Amino acid sequence: MTGGGALPGPDGRPRCPWSLTAEDYTAYHDTEWGRPVHGDDALFERLCLEAFQSGLSWLTILRRREGFRAAFAGFRIAAVAEFTEADRERLLADPGIVRNRAKIDAVLANARIAAGWAPGELEELVWSHAPDPAGRPVPRTLADVPAVTPESTALAGALKKRGFRFTGPTTAYALMQACGLVDDHLADCCARAPRTVP
Repeated sequence: MTGGGALPGPDGRPRCPWSLTAEDYTAYHDTEWGRPVHGDDALFERLCLEAFQSGLSWLTILRRREGFRAAFAGFRIAAVAEFTEADRERLLADPGIVRNRAKIDAVLANARIAAGWAPGELEELVWSHAPDPAGRPVPRTLADVPAVTPESTALAGALKKRGFRFTGPTTAYALMQACGLVDDHLADCCARAPRTVP
């Protein structure tokens, strides 16, 4: 296929072209990307990783994900909210993560904010911005997949209003794609099969 449509992978099954550039991407595409993610801590992790990805390749983050999880206490909001200045210095020296001071500070600040919310509040906020699938055309090529949408702009605005950092419209849309709020698998992609939402 041409024009950015689905391409056959090593097993002959058609996939989104970006997923065929590395084995890590293929596994992530087939088993995670676009599948619904629920739970405050799980969504907090994805939000943090998408923020760290800003300006970098997602593959860089994906390959360091276990390092991030170890460094940030499994992204448990309550635990990260208790991180001290010593923890911050530890993170800035950790070779297993992306050592970006502004992004590390954003994760710590965002955790402190989210820790003050009621259980389920982060999940409710994020999922309340999921668009109606019936109103979204199924993308046939990569050119049909947006980088920002009105919903992601609204989600970014809602997070910013509550004090979150590094959660702009592009990051918010990447979160929506990764966590199944939208299904941007291409029309012919094998991963676009109907699924049961957990």
